[in-house]
Amino acid sequence: MKSNGKIHNSRLCLLFLLASVFWFFIFYLHFAVLSSSTPDQSTHPASLPSTSTSPEQRLPHRVEPSMLAIRSAEKRSDPCAGRYIYVHDLPPRFNEDMLRDCRKLSLWTNMCKFTSNAGLGPPLDNIDRVFSNTGWYATNQFAVDVIFSNRMKQYKCLTKDSSTASAIFVPFYAGFDIARYLWGYNISVRDASSLDLVDWLMKRPEWSVMGGRDHFLVAGRITWDFRRLTDSNSDWGNKLLFLPAAKNMSMLVVESSPWNANDFGIPYPTYFHPAKDSDVFSWQDRMRKLERKWLFSFAGAPRPGNPKSIRGQILNECKNTLACKLLECDFGESKCHSPSSIMQMFQSSLFCLQPQGDSYTRRSAFDSMLAGCIPVFFHPGSAYTQYTWHLPRDYTKYSVFIPEDEIRRKNVSIEERLKMIPQDVVKAMREEVISLIPRIVYADPRSKMETLKDAFDVAVQAVITKVSKLRRDIVEGTEDKDFVEENSWKYDLLEEGKRTVGAHEWDPFFSKPKDSNIDSGSSSAEAAKSSWKNEQRNQS
Repeated sequence: MKSNGKIHNSRLCLLFLLASVFWFFIFYLHFAVLSSSTPDQSTHPASLPSTSTSPEQRLPHRVEPSMLAIRSAEKRSDPCAGRYIYVHDLPPRFNEDMLRDCRKLSLWTNMCKFTSNAGLGPPLDNIDRVFSNTGWYATNQFAVDVIFSNRMKQYKCLTKDSSTASAIFVPFYAGFDIARYLWGYNISVRDASSLDLVDWLMKRPEWSVMGGRDHFLVAGRITWDFRRLTDSNSDWGNKLLFLPAAKNMSMLVVESSPWNANDFGIPYPTYFHPAKDSDVFSWQDRMRKLERKWLFSFAGAPRPGNPKSIRGQILNECKNTLACKLLECDFGESKCHSPSSIMQMFQSSLFCLQPQGDSYTRRSAFDSMLAGCIPVFFHPGSAYTQYTWHLPRDYTKYSVFIPEDEIRRKNVSIEERLKMIPQDVVKAMREEVISLIPRIVYADPRSKMETLKDAFDVAVQAVITKVSKLRRDIVEGTEDKDFVEENSWKYDLLEEGKRTVGAHEWDPFFSKPKDSNIDSGSSSAEAAKSSWKNEQRNQS
């Protein structure tokens, strides 16, 4: 019996040994084949530019580099995972050279003083005690180019490895560039830098990975300055946003187009640029405690040359009631150009009227919110479809909406409409406005906030979210091919996960003229031209 047991055990050992050798061989073959089929990222052709196909055609072949960025974002041990930004090292002609030649940045305004202090402009005196003691500057409304770029230099998740970046920043001062040539220059001059930039970018290996769709840039001007429709010298602006390559990039502007998908609205700069969280908290507390003696206020001028403008009616109503405070901007030495006068009026008002200017938006909307004043809008394009990254989609939380047609037809009294809002609702709306202050101001680029997210932080995270989703859709083959660009403003209002748009109550506000000799593009260009003249007038 013992002999048979030994034979039995030896057979089991032999079978176990044979099985071990078999599975070792299987695993060896499996990993040997797998490793030989995995490309070496340092030499893989996906990291090199190709001239034989278009960026769009090359995208399906860019899965490997896209996966590197996706995997980088999933490293939970890395505090910057999913937040890395790669910044192109552009030749100085695209940015710093413009600042050195700052006197040529505007025909009427000496921009040199406004590009000082990292783009914030000269400090404001607090003689009238309207501001807090620090953080207030005479900031030009078109200075976002340099403010944003300087903030990016302080961004804590910068990387020199573009393959792990969630998005790629192009520090081109697009707004300053076109401002130099808006008046008296032909289209060749106006387009030169944009064409040069695109040519430079498309030769970079970083561009070829996603055809530029992970790139973004910033311009502190309205989108219509970059959407020239024709190659006629009489047409306004340049054609940066119509260039095929630029259509792949994201451009952050202070006013975007409702009918195009390659631009996104970010706030106009205000006068307040906090250096630390406590600066913001102190200001918010101060705005909560203010006594507001005016029901509503308005700072602005009529637009007699624009028959669609409702400013005339607003001015008349404000003049005929003791409930309204008015700053008229069209007569002599206007207080409208005094930051102290403007902020003092907004701080003493419950509601601040924000009709369209020459274009949809106004800097004044953000100045008023900074003062804790509830904005009253008359067109959804003035805020609701513009700043979807920075403001709540439920606009009733922080603002009042009165359709323009109701003012034109004299169907409504602004005063009566505002008096109908219950006091507890007004209080809640004002608190919502004050809570939004950190998201609508640009922090001092020379310092770092501790916990609060400012307008820059919100915008960068929104870009990263947008690009990350696109990257995953490309890798997984689920990219939306049914996107209708003309309905861009509707897509921006969709809830997370939804992709289809239908009829909307705001459709009449954004309908393009079909049977008119004036198309929406040309009328927008005229609005841009008028806006530029009106906003620059009387500035020194």
